[in-house]
Amino acid sequence: MKIVVLGAGLVGGPMAVDLAKEKQFEVTIVDRDAQALAKIAHNQNLHTVTQDLANPVNVSALVNNFDFVVNAVPGFMGFRTFEAVIKAGKNIVDIAFFPEDPFQMKKLAEEMGVIAIMDCGVAPGMSNILVAHAATQMDTAAEATIFVGGLPQVRTWPWEYQAVFSPIDVIEEYTRPARLVENGEVVVKEALTELELLDFPGVGTLEAFNSDGLRTLVDTMSIPNMKEKTLRYPGHVERVRLLRHTGFFSQEAVEINGSMIRPIDLTAKLLFPQWEMRKDDRDITIMQVQVIGMKDGKKISHTFDLLDHFDTATSTRSMARTTGYTATVVTRMLAQGVYKQSGLTVPEHIGKDAKAVAFLLNGLAKRGVHYKETVRESA
Repeated sequence: MKIVVLGAGLVGGPMAVDLAKEKQFEVTIVDRDAQALAKIAHNQNLHTVTQDLANPVNVSALVNNFDFVVNAVPGFMGFRTFEAVIKAGKNIVDIAFFPEDPFQMKKLAEEMGVIAIMDCGVAPGMSNILVAHAATQMDTAAEATIFVGGLPQVRTWPWEYQAVFSPIDVIEEYTRPARLVENGEVVVKEALTELELLDFPGVGTLEAFNSDGLRTLVDTMSIPNMKEKTLRYPGHVERVRLLRHTGFFSQEAVEINGSMIRPIDLTAKLLFPQWEMRKDDRDITIMQVQVIGMKDGKKISHTFDLLDHFDTATSTRSMARTTGYTATVVTRMLAQGVYKQSGLTVPEHIGKDAKAVAFLLNGLAKRGVHYKETVRESA
């Protein structure tokens, strides 16, 4: 079975390496960055191709030779890449987290008869899956809360943060308005708002802020109250708010000494080297998903906790493990016929399939990614 991974970045590379461990898979990874490909080219059963994926025409021609496609390009390229793969009639597992409305692809995916699974990472991805999985075990679900963050293991002034995925997608988290559900109504709030401090065992105190991570849950789940908040070390948000308030994230060009410059481009140029995860840097991923509802007349809560660390044995970053391995286990799930629903699949569709969830949690546990479930009842 031939699989192609599009994108050899912080998550795409480890995904290709994980898939290449399966003898029945012939894995190819594609990126325009030859240096990124060279870092993983030594792995057995893994082929590399240097090509610019920014052009959907290139993507369509490339994927024709493969059975499955795993999409790990940056978010700003994600939608058109997703569309090109579907038009080519190929099954796809996607972690690009593009900002466009994914349901635009629903009709096309059905017409092409492909399985197109989007947002298949840790959050969105496992967060959605676990919300749906918990809700299906209740008579009614009333509240769903997601806290999630990828952080450096060592805090360093001034940002106390390093980008564990595409840095431009991090800035998107800080600027995109957050959609929440309150009392059955979708409300939109500014990102970085409603800051609160929370304690997490093994990590300590973190700050949580509104972010637009519910994604398709807003449209697919009838839960009256839902929110997702991103986690950072205390102090980070105030510094980022200052940048945003001052205009450093603006995409409107300003004139400086006769040249037109977008502030966000300058900000990215200055921040990305400071946020870069270097060779010896280590990270952690923290997530808590809680769903509260009613079962047999009793109030019940399902809580899933994740605390994952950099893997010293394989030198694989935690965010690559928790995000990438979700996608690679789902790819195995498709290859083995455990999940067969054609058309557009959002993660919560998988969450409503008990066999698929069991396969996924078991596959992640085999890779050292463990979700601890706690169920509590009260009168």
